Amino acid sequence: MPLLEIRNLTKIYPQPESALGAKSRGREVRAVDDVSLDIHAGETLGLVGESGSGKSTLGRLILRLIQPTSGSIHFKGKDLLAAGRGEMRRLRRDMQIIFQDPFASLDPRFRVEDIIAEPLIIHGGNQGDNTAEGAPRLASVARRGIPARVSELLRAVGLDESIRRRFPHEFSGGQRQRIGIARALALRPKFIVADEPVSALDVSVGAQIVNLLAQLQRDFGLTYLFISHSMPVVRYLSTRIAVMYRGKIVEVGTSGQITESPQHPYTRSLLQATPEIAV
Repeated sequence: MPLLEIRNLTKIYPQPESALGAKSRGREVRAVDDVSLDIHAGETLGLVGESGSGKSTLGRLILRLIQPTSGSIHFKGKDLLAAGRGEMRRLRRDMQIIFQDPFASLDPRFRVEDIIAEPLIIHGGNQGDNTAEGAPRLASVARRGIPARVSELLRAVGLDESIRRRFPHEFSGGQRQRIGIARALALRPKFIVADEPVSALDVSVGAQIVNLLAQLQRDFGLTYLFISHSMPVVRYLSTRIAVMYRGKIVEVGTSGQITESPQHPYTRSLLQATPEIAV
């Protein structure tokens, strides 16, 4: 059974008012339009498409950060849209997000240790073990063990624990993104939505972050929905690729199938328009 099952997921926004203040009657924006996808444990599903195609909206719908208009989402067999507040809070331990903007996603008033510790404090500190068999363990901790856990998480993302008392403005974009990744790992999630995590970074720094995500997936048995507009990056990291255009999934296949023999004209245009990069 897939870890995540999405069926006929739709998000409709009403047409915004025009500059003259009049609404266009009967008009609507289908940001996500009847999307069905399966994501299996341990894989990376790359979601690729141009800006405005609905990729980030879909990622947020899956995590219930946005409420869908219709459709269904099942995670580990549980209906997320039917989950009450308490059950959803428990499920969120297994579902985390890495945001696109490493500058806006970190609270500038918090020190690094507070940013990473916040999920542990909110969820009570003592979490179940979701680490894959044979992988390095991030030990379950009570509140008194949170400082040591923060140090473990910093080392896991390639940062020295000596930075823990510093503020976000003291770091580069790549370092900030590593801090955001450490925060996402804090609760030992099974599933992470990586929402264009390298688009705001230089190519060389972005390549380092992509390689880090691949290493963390191997170490901790993670499952990713990796959202990007860059086909080469998605091809490098993903097991399978879903192509999104105007709110719809137009093609799904293995990384090799999509990049070597694309079937949809939009997929072919993406491949032709995106320059190759070294990762």
